[in-house]
Amino acid sequence: MMSYLHSFTPGTRANREQTPLTIDQIAQFAPSALATRPHESRSDRYTYIPTINVIEGMMRAGFQPFSASQSRSRVEGKSEFTKHMIRFRHADLMQAVVGDVLPEVILVNSHAGTSAYKLIAGMFRLVCSNGLMVADSTTGSVSVMHKGNIVAEVVEASNGIIEQAGKALKAADTWGRLQLTSGEQSAFAEAAHTVRFADSEGKVSTPITAAQLLQARRSDDDKADLWHTFNRVQENTIKGGLSARQPDTFNERGRRERGRLVSTRQVKGIDQDVKLNRALWQLAEKMAELKGVAQAA
Repeated sequence: MMSYLHSFTPGTRANREQTPLTIDQIAQFAPSALATRPHESRSDRYTYIPTINVIEGMMRAGFQPFSASQSRSRVEGKSEFTKHMIRFRHADLMQAVVGDVLPEVILVNSHAGTSAYKLIAGMFRLVCSNGLMVADSTTGSVSVMHKGNIVAEVVEASNGIIEQAGKALKAADTWGRLQLTSGEQSAFAEAAHTVRFADSEGKVSTPITAAQLLQARRSDDDKADLWHTFNRVQENTIKGGLSARQPDTFNERGRRERGRLVSTRQVKGIDQDVKLNRALWQLAEKMAELKGVAQAA
């Protein structure tokens, strides 16, 4: 599901190629992952383990990095310590594909005191080179605090997530056989539309419609099952590129002024990426439940 670039700052290497990243490539796309010291705001009690140590420990344990990105920081001096995200696949599971999906482990961290190491189950969809994230309700996520034997704890937690990967793959397989009516597809898109565009009061003002989230970017995705519906909505929500014109207005002289053209941008912030991806997965779970399919045990 992630050479093509999309711009987390200073860069992102999306895992569209089927070759692992080198350390030099990680340094290029997520330099904060190679920070050699914590941000100055951290106290002496803060246990600093460079993310590169964790990455190298993961690699020794058979996890290979396929994507690296980092977020922007508006605070001067924090760009070298900002939140970063690395997506790993385990060498033993490179052939563990259900349909066109591979299991992944996603590592999120920063050295500015804004987060612990966060490990999330992910999936990589080959056909569209798209990175999905799995909700806690299917496979649990793990937080590892910045203290103790961090490398060993991250590796252990990653192995635990990979052991649960079968649940996510089973869900993908089940959703691919679960047909949705046009009304059910529209309801799914409407819910996703609110998640993506609503403000803090739940109001949506964009001219982008829920129906646009259902548009297929390739003919193979133009199917009515839950898996392909979920993937169309997820890709359109995260990657952006949708356009619509705002309604025309009339000025004080009564003259019509044509509404401006609005286009959605790719979701670039790591926090928003994680939030939206996991929310969309949970929406798909709820739709499956409404269709009478229980969550994978």
